[in-house]
Amino acid sequence: MPAQRTRIKDLLSAESSGDVTGPVNVKGWVKTVRSSGGVAFVQINDGSTLADLQIVVDANCPDYSLVNGLTTGCSISADGVLQDSLGRGQKYEIAAASLELLGSADPEEYPLQKKRHTLEFLRELAHLRPRTNTFGAVARVRNAMAFGIHKFFQERGFLYIQTPIITASDAEGAGAMFRATTLDLNNLPQAGGQVDNDADFFGRPAFLTVSGQLEAEIFAQSMSDVYTFGPTFRAENSNTSRHLAEFWMVEPEVAFCDLDGLAQLAEDFLRSIFAHVLENCPEDMAFFNRFYDQELIQTLEDIANADFERMTYTEAVAALQASGESFEYPVQWGADLQSEHERYLTERKVGRPVIVTDYPSSIKAFYMRLSDDGQTVRAMDVLVPRIGEIIGGSQREERLDILQRRMVEAGLDDAPYWWYLDLRRYGTAPHAGFGLGFERTVQFATGMQNIRDIIAFPRTPRNAEF
Repeated sequence: MPAQRTRIKDLLSAESSGDVTGPVNVKGWVKTVRSSGGVAFVQINDGSTLADLQIVVDANCPDYSLVNGLTTGCSISADGVLQDSLGRGQKYEIAAASLELLGSADPEEYPLQKKRHTLEFLRELAHLRPRTNTFGAVARVRNAMAFGIHKFFQERGFLYIQTPIITASDAEGAGAMFRATTLDLNNLPQAGGQVDNDADFFGRPAFLTVSGQLEAEIFAQSMSDVYTFGPTFRAENSNTSRHLAEFWMVEPEVAFCDLDGLAQLAEDFLRSIFAHVLENCPEDMAFFNRFYDQELIQTLEDIANADFERMTYTEAVAALQASGESFEYPVQWGADLQSEHERYLTERKVGRPVIVTDYPSSIKAFYMRLSDDGQTVRAMDVLVPRIGEIIGGSQREERLDILQRRMVEAGLDDAPYWWYLDLRRYGTAPHAGFGLGFERTVQFATGMQNIRDIIAFPRTPRNAEF
């Protein structure tokens, strides 16, 4: 009976502990093939680890003739024995007893040859780029970080909920939403000189969600501690290295919690997930540290071990105005902080992450709790060195009359939010939550410069390929 396939990662870790005995089977995609003196060396990778594995095929192998047909990109299966390698660049190798070609790759057509390709070129090959070192490492780090996020919340008793992707509510009040419709755009039904929304699938305008927060508040008002982790969509025409039209958000919502409790949760959360990825992806993080950001590991270790500074927005503005720095964007109370301001606070003023609280109500969303001064809201931004804001959150407005007033000021029709207002009518309780953009966090953790290289299939203006 043939040996069961062993992942390269498991094979190498088992060998280092002395647990490998007898024949093994490995499968993967060919990186390179070279021959010397009747012996062929086939380098493969199966995606389980950054490390490749060398298959040694000599003339005694009954399938030696297959070697001449192997090219970069082929998939193969090899049975053999793991042994110490005499060559440089690897500690172990497989002495092949048998070899099988699973899938060929025409060397004249296969676009990923043994050379460095630009990230821009690889974006055009999103179906193949996970086979490269960079994008394999991105996928593994992204996976580890997602697991670390779930682990953090699950260990603290949070309930994982799935909020709607299709919604009739604009959680941000910004209007940059994708319409979800079954109407024939070339022959729109009319009623009274306007589009007849009653003829649409839902009988009303519906959109792809920009946030699961409002629905998460429903569960927080029943289950206390919940979180969402799902896709969100923004129809902003922002064609930059920091924006995506489709991305994933992590949004915990906690009942009986004020802003101070939320700030501590956010601090514990960031320290935990960065420590998790450093512990579980050492090879991949070393790769990013070497090729993309030579201060990356130190930056993440500093955050994982730091006590975050707290300051109010008013204190932050005062510190920026007293800094003597010449900022591109003027600093004044009532204006939102820009990345250059946030980075100054974390990198030069404080030297570690900063949680800025109590922003002017005029620049924050309608659902954030109004402070007693009537001018600020109980909002927070968590700032980290090198990028600035990484988390935004707030204590929510639980008082019905003030929430309704804030909605009027924001120009929102409260009819679609009837259920949201009901939460303030029936057993309302203080609660708070934050949002973390998953792709931006993975981008920060890997040192990659373009967010389109952090998600498998980026959706951006005029680009929905794959």
